[in-house]
Amino acid sequence: MAFDRILSFVLRAAELAFAAIVAGILGHFLDHSAASAWDNGRHIYTITVSALAMLLALLWLLPFSSAFVHWPVDLFISILWFVAFGLLVDLTGSGCGGIFDWSNITVRGNDACGRFKAVIAFAFLSAICWLASAVIGFFWTRRRTNAVADRPVRQRRGWYRSRV
Repeated sequence: MAFDRILSFVLRAAELAFAAIVAGILGHFLDHSAASAWDNGRHIYTITVSALAMLLALLWLLPFSSAFVHWPVDLFISILWFVAFGLLVDLTGSGCGGIFDWSNITVRGNDACGRFKAVIAFAFLSAICWLASAVIGFFWTRRRTNAVADRPVRQRRGWYRSRV
């Protein structure tokens, strides 16, 4: 029983941390960007998904919420994150090198390519964590439902009054 709560806590904490990193980096970029909202549509979508993910991760991180019963919403948020990941990868183009070319990233200085690739990486990690929560939640709920359904059913009395 405690293992599922610990696993749920670890996954929710990772989801919250990854969404906060994405929101922070993209928020900084949008604050310093002079482009229109139309040009920043992919970033706005990603930061909206990040805000929604942070809200849900915070709510479900609380100890009184159930561990894995929210698996349909987890799956939906995972799909939103995968869409954000795809949009960001498509936006990268060849300006920063290939999407898996990490040789041009520096730790110091104003490295826009490094920050953008970090957003892409953490969006993918967040999508994987939400998907893991959904898959584990599906099997956890299925196992719990089968255990309840296998119990013997006791016959209840009728709703009418007895004539005895």
